[in-house]
Amino acid sequence: MKITQLHPWNVSPAEAIRTQSELAAQVVRQGHVDEASVKLVAGADISVEGKRGRAAVIVLSYPDLEVVEHAVAEVPITFPYVPGLLAFREIPVLAEAFSKIDSRPDLLLVDGQGIAHFRRFGIACHLGLLLDIPAIGCAKSRLCGEYEPVSEDVGSRSPLSDSGELIGAVLRTRHKVHPLFVSVGHKIALDEAVEWTLRLNRGFRLPEPTRLADKLAGGRLELPPATKETAEQLSLL
Repeated sequence: MKITQLHPWNVSPAEAIRTQSELAAQVVRQGHVDEASVKLVAGADISVEGKRGRAAVIVLSYPDLEVVEHAVAEVPITFPYVPGLLAFREIPVLAEAFSKIDSRPDLLLVDGQGIAHFRRFGIACHLGLLLDIPAIGCAKSRLCGEYEPVSEDVGSRSPLSDSGELIGAVLRTRHKVHPLFVSVGHKIALDEAVEWTLRLNRGFRLPEPTRLADKLAGGRLELPPATKETAEQLSLL
């Protein structure tokens, strides 16, 4: 899969902050992802151990969510850990995994923030621009913003706001389980990002694309060549 090189990765934290601030203006915060046109959805996640990152990308067919292809890449990490700058640690590893993917997804879900970020440019925004596809940030924890408590019922949501700006939604995806922090990554509106997160959920906290990517990145899942039988087995994990 082709990845646009928007900037160098070997930069200082100060340069990374400037890059994020500049690129945030290019994020498209609106957009309609027509369900009828979506054939492939992808999930991306990364695990880090020491100074090495293991990234996983998985592509599923829609609406049956069968595995089409997947890729894993392990790459040394050189950028320091700085809250809000995780994309500069993680995307070089993810880019290696995406380069092994042949298909082009219609929608990408990322285990991380979209515009629910200090500079409104989280990793989902970064990847959305680099890949030029609609992207959604589905984070397991809050980076910034305030919200009211969310009902325990599946589908309940609460606005996530920062300094009066709506930056995301706190979404309950499983009954009495911690909610997700959903935000726009690129080329999709927030309401649709929430709808797709629920649409791609199979009863777990995480939507299926990032759930499987999370397992694959963490070494808790080994995928054989994708077949219909394999996808049916994965749905039971």
